[in-house]
Amino acid sequence: MTTTDTLPTTEDPAVPRLDFDAHAAGFSRAISHLHNAAVKELDAADIDPKLRELVRLRASQLNGCAYCIDMHSKDARAIGETEQRLYALTAWRETGFFDARERAALAFCEAVVRMSDTHVPRAAFDEVASAFTEKELAALISLVISINAWNTVGVTTHTWEPGTYEG
Repeated sequence: MTTTDTLPTTEDPAVPRLDFDAHAAGFSRAISHLHNAAVKELDAADIDPKLRELVRLRASQLNGCAYCIDMHSKDARAIGETEQRLYALTAWRETGFFDARERAALAFCEAVVRMSDTHVPRAAFDEVASAFTEKELAALISLVISINAWNTVGVTTHTWEPGTYEG
C-alpha cells in the first residue's frame, strides 16, 4: 500500500473507510448484476414492490446498513408505503399493520439474515412456504441474498454516505 492509498483512521461513520466501488469495481458490478437478477426473479414471480422494499429495509435494519436503510425507506415512500408501517417495521410482530404474507416474508427475512444464529429453522421455512409459491419463495431468497451483499459492503466500508441517496 502506498501513502496515497492510506485508509482513514477516523471513527466518524460519515467518513468512508474504503471507496469500494473504485477499488473493487468488477466486484461492485457483479453485485449490481446479482441485484438485477434478483429483481428479474421478483418480477417473474410478481412479488409486490412494497413487499420488496419492506424486506430490503428490514434486512438493512438488522444488518445496520445506514445507507441502505435511508435508500429503501425513501424508495418505499416513493411507491406509496405508509409512514406508519415504515416506523413500525422494527416491531412488525407487535402490530396489526402487516398482512399474513408480509409477516411470513419478514419472519423469513429475519431468519435468513440471522442464519449464523438460527440456521433458518424449519418452522420459519414452512411458514413462508405456506404463504408463497416455490417461485415466489425462490425470488424472496434471491432478494435477501442481494440486499445482504449490499449491506455487507456498506457496513464494512461505509463507502456510501447515508442521506445522499435521492432515488
